[in-house]
Amino acid sequence: MKQNIGIINAIIRITLGFTMLAWATAKITQRPWRESYLWIILLAAMKIAEGIVRFCPMTALFERYQEQDEKKEESIPMNPINPS
Repeated sequence: MKQNIGIINAIIRITLGFTMLAWATAKITQRPWRESYLWIILLAAMKIAEGIVRFCPMTALFERYQEQDEKKEESIPMNPINPS
């Protein structure tokens, strides 16, 4: 697994992840029957993990798409035929 985010991006992800985690944990103690806070806790934990390992799966998918798009553009002829 190759790192695909920078150190500043990782620090921001960790900081925002811990902020979201603290907020959602405080909210779920007040209203434990709300399942939406569990989803926020899971998303926050994912952001913290992305920051620690410095790998984002969405960024990896985007980069892979960009590479495939560039290969597709290379296979298209530069001078298309004008139908008129």
